[in-house]
Amino acid sequence: MTETEPLTTPYAAQVSLRWSDMDAYAHINNVQFLRLLEDARVIAFRDWFDGGGAGDKTMLDEGVLVSRHEIEYRRPLGFRHAPVEIQMWVSRVGGAGFDVAYIVTDPDGVGEGERPVYAVAETELALYDFASESPRRMRPDERTSVRSRLGAPAPFRRRRR
Repeated sequence: MTETEPLTTPYAAQVSLRWSDMDAYAHINNVQFLRLLEDARVIAFRDWFDGGGAGDKTMLDEGVLVSRHEIEYRRPLGFRHAPVEIQMWVSRVGGAGFDVAYIVTDPDGVGEGERPVYAVAETELALYDFASESPRRMRPDERTSVRSRLGAPAPFRRRRR
């Protein structure tokens, strides 16, 4: 992949729903969507940054903090035993952090017809050094690792600026 070539296949994490995720309207509560995204990030980051190249795991050991979320709810998601699929990729790389984009949908084999989109989201992450209790810059080996997951911005219907 070149510097400008986008990632063509997002990472897909299967995340189970919990009975307690449901609200009084019998669908997954909006706040619980952030937990689903976090669960997907934990799964993906283990594969992306903990499995290989030099310095990959160091980024996770030193610290990555959430600094911002944006989420667009597309349709209600009712409780079920089948997991949801959260497709994700890096959507922006900065000097001291990066963004992750998500699409929450059904995995193959769940439902019929076109796969519904329940939510589109993006999380801004900041690299953080817990030892010094301060943000830190991304090292070249970390940048290479993060850029290998780079794709387009999250496909929001409307972006707030």
